[in-house]
Amino acid sequence: MPGGPVATGAGIGVSGGKNKLAGIFMTAFAAFGGILFGYDTGVISGIKEMKDFLTVFGVPTTNVATYPFGYFLPSSRESLIVSILSAGTFFGALLGAPVADILGRRLGIVASCLVFCLGVALQTAALTIPTFVVGRVFAGLGVGLVSTLVPMYQSECAPKWIRGAIVAGYQWAITIGLLLAAVINNATKDFDNHSAWRIPIAIQFIWAFVLVVGMLYLPESPRWLVKKGRDVQAAASLARITSLSKDDPEIESELNDIRAALKEEQDRGEGSYADCFKPSHNKILLRTLTGIFIQAWQQLTGINFIFYYGTTFFQNSGISNAFLISIATNIVNVFATLPGMWGVERFGRRSLLLWGAALMCVCEYLVAIIGVTISIENHAGQQALIALVCIYIAGFASTWGPIAWVLTGEIFPLNVRAKGMSMSTASNWLWNFAIGYATPYMVNTGPGNAGLGVKVFFIWGSTCAGCWVFTYFCVPETKGLSLEQIDLLYQNSTPLTSRRYREEILAQDIHVGDIKEDHQHHDHVDEKTQETV
Repeated sequence: MPGGPVATGAGIGVSGGKNKLAGIFMTAFAAFGGILFGYDTGVISGIKEMKDFLTVFGVPTTNVATYPFGYFLPSSRESLIVSILSAGTFFGALLGAPVADILGRRLGIVASCLVFCLGVALQTAALTIPTFVVGRVFAGLGVGLVSTLVPMYQSECAPKWIRGAIVAGYQWAITIGLLLAAVINNATKDFDNHSAWRIPIAIQFIWAFVLVVGMLYLPESPRWLVKKGRDVQAAASLARITSLSKDDPEIESELNDIRAALKEEQDRGEGSYADCFKPSHNKILLRTLTGIFIQAWQQLTGINFIFYYGTTFFQNSGISNAFLISIATNIVNVFATLPGMWGVERFGRRSLLLWGAALMCVCEYLVAIIGVTISIENHAGQQALIALVCIYIAGFASTWGPIAWVLTGEIFPLNVRAKGMSMSTASNWLWNFAIGYATPYMVNTGPGNAGLGVKVFFIWGSTCAGCWVFTYFCVPETKGLSLEQIDLLYQNSTPLTSRRYREEILAQDIHVGDIKEDHQHHDHVDEKTQETV
């Protein structure tokens, strides 16, 4: 997995001022939005197994051998509680486009947190299924907005030489949120009152408050400001991010590149949702479908089966302390993301996606094969299953987890970036919802259920093979390029030839303005030739 040439030339934060790290930290802070995403996703896995939660929202049963608390969640109710968040996030992600274009990336994130807090308040106060479900929907709207706006803000503000690592930090924050949820669930699970599940839910107010305060301090995206014609503010924002003077030539060079790319898009009229699905010189159709499908394939790796239903799955596999195993898998998820954040700039996006898909495919087939051939009493076999699941999680966390967000944040041209990212993120949540809703019916036993149990990993292994095929034919290598240079990459290469053309861009330090000036020069020569003739 060769790293390729080091990025050179102009770009946000390439050289920067004495305090250029301040700009990196400012951009990286926005990744805190991933805490909301990860924590809210992970908290439901634990609280739906708590005694008081089952007593309040479940139905009574006399089958205490299977359900020791005397209450259980039927598959229909469990599916609704778990997956309705993703239904809300789907619409929240779609709303991310108008919110990002109207309010801006920064204030859009602030508004998202307010919607999220409304959902948390309803869930905390709920004592009936309808109230809890409505709260999950509003929380989902907020999370969906954040999941669109945060990677967009980071991609537009981060230095190109470290953009992949910074946007990957969003996925790292998601894993930290999942770990925090597992730890807090484990700390409150034995409480005999409503605080057992209300405390883990209410803690989400803290995450939203921290994100709001931080975003009010951060600068707006300079690319959004340029799109709105606010060039003076764009220069000030870019100067703050890079710790350079707003009159510095490097600032003006970067802004000129952004203006040139935006003007070319606007001159061609590429800015509507319909334009996202039209073949064009800029290959916007390919880019839109790549964004939509890479987020779909990320969900189809089966990772959220572990984090939504991991506690239940481990209990049904005969593991005595499933809550602690859940914490262990979340710790693996957190720390395995770190090499992915480093590797995305060292080895590139495309290479890591291919290796990650292959590793996950092998692990999931092994989990399925071992799971169907051993008994619950086979402790060595159960330990092997846990080990393979941890390797699978590490493979996801270091590749498909962060890189899907990196790619969707950087492959779209500015004029349709908000729309393209919102549809890509909505795809993530649509499949999240579908998998979250269908899994209990696929895994659980009893009337109306498929009872697959561990056999479900045969499905996840097959979808990981699909991830590999998709990456090979559809995902270009974008490491080290500015967002505007990625436009040139799509215009002049294919995913299979992208590595070679990328090296040419970096070696010759090609920019959008250079291409435009070259075209204008040739047009001028052609006009002179025609006049002579």
